[in-house]
Parts: sequence; C-alpha cells; structure tokens
Amino acid sequence: MATGMRIPHVFSRRFLWAGYLIGLALGGFFDGIVLHQLLQWHHLLSGLETEAARDLRFQIVADGVFHAAMYAVAAVGLWMLYRSRKEFTDGRADRNLLADVLIGFGAWHVIDAVLDHWVLGIHRIRMDVANPLVWDIGWLVLFGLPPLIAGLLMKRRYPRATQLRERRTAGSGLALSLAALVLAAGWAGSQPPRGGGEETVTVVLRPDVRPGEFLAALAGDDARVLWSDRRGGVWVLAPGEDGSRLRFYRHGALFVSGAVLPAGCSAWLET
Repeated sequence: MATGMRIPHVFSRRFLWAGYLIGLALGGFFDGIVLHQLLQWHHLLSGLETEAARDLRFQIVADGVFHAAMYAVAAVGLWMLYRSRKEFTDGRADRNLLADVLIGFGAWHVIDAVLDHWVLGIHRIRMDVANPLVWDIGWLVLFGLPPLIAGLLMKRRYPRATQLRERRTAGSGLALSLAALVLAAGWAGSQPPRGGGEETVTVVLRPDVRPGEFLAALAGDDARVLWSDRRGGVWVLAPGEDGSRLRFYRHGALFVSGAVLPAGCSAWLET
C-alpha cells in the first residue's frame, strides 16, 4: 500500500442512524411548526371527513401526538449519537453527521408527501386550494429534495488531511451550541411580550363539557370571557385575581395555559 494513502473510515450503523433520526425529527418539527401552527394551512388529520375531525380540539390533540412522536424520534437519535461519541475522533465525523441530518430532513418530506398526502390522504400542504397537488410538489421541491441531494453529495466528499485535526472538536461544539439555542428559545417562549396587554389564559374544554355548563361554573368566578370559538370548545379568559389557574380544571377544562408549565405562546394574547 502506498505511503500516505488514507483508508476511508467506516462509521458505525449507530452513528449513521443517529444523524438520520435527528434529521427526520427536525423535518417533522419544521412541518408541524410552520404548516400546522404558523401558516395554519393544515393539521395532521385535516383530510379526514368525520364529525370528530371537524372539532378543533381533536385536530390540536392529533398535532400534539405527532409532535410527541417527533420528540421520541429525536430522543432516540440523540441517545444513539451519545453512544457513538467516540467516533468524533475521526475528523470527518462532523461532516458525515451533518450530511446524515440533511438526508433525514429531506427524507421526512419525501415520506410525508408520498405516504400522508398521496397514499393515505390524511392531509395536503394546502387544504383550501383547487389544485393541492401543485402545492404538494412545490413544497417537496423546495424543502425535501434539496437537503436530501445535498446530504448525499456531502457523503461522497471528505476533508483534506490537513483539516482533520481542526475538525475533531466541531461535532461537540455544534452539539453544545444547539443545546444552548434550544434552552434559550424555550426560556424566551415562556416569557410574555414586552408591552403586552391584559393577562389572558386559554382554556380548552373536555369533550363531555357543554359551553353552557362552563359558563354556569364561571358565574361565581371573577374570570372574564374575552373570546370563544363558535363551538364553545376553546375560551380565552382574563383570569382575574381569584386563586390559581388550576381552578378552571374543576369547571371542566382539559387544558389550561400556564396552569402547570410556563404558558408560552398559548396564553400571551393581546386584548
């Protein structure tokens, strides 16, 4: 064997799947946050034609289950990455990890388009347009294929030998930076906006509780109704000064923003 020839390092299956799963989870989070919550173009089960699926509470719970599943996938990926941390002694580990994450991110959008949009039909990118296929393909072309192709191309290229030592700590530095960013974003999301108006609390009723029953329960409470959806399942209240937000659970609430965990974006509404 010629002197100076470098034998390509073969990363373990655990290391490879760590990147794939993390990328898959990030793709799911991107889909849920952007399409379900910010743009509100669809929910996970918007394509279902049932009475239950027409209830906003049902759709919110389905989205919550979806995000919980993505958390589980991300947790498995992070655990596999931790178990294979010794492989970061190879200078190409950070590049391969990034490539695998991109492949997983792109693969999520391909799987979502083929399985959820076209085979199962549980939702489409846009539910309120005459030709949803155009939006399905457009979203796939923008956010599915480019990262998938980029990740595959990156795995075919390796850094020069002179760059190996400098890149050995890049993976751990990236992990620490991502962890700090997630913690900072979580803290910021739980804070009210500066200059906000009256404090509010969002209450989602249990399916077995009628709106009239909830209003009757509020009769002896100093909470003030600010808004409710037309079905009377979701309410926004000014909580008043009478005790804890936990009291709304006694009135028939399924979810009360800020009652147990920080309220975050579900409670900070301008009034």
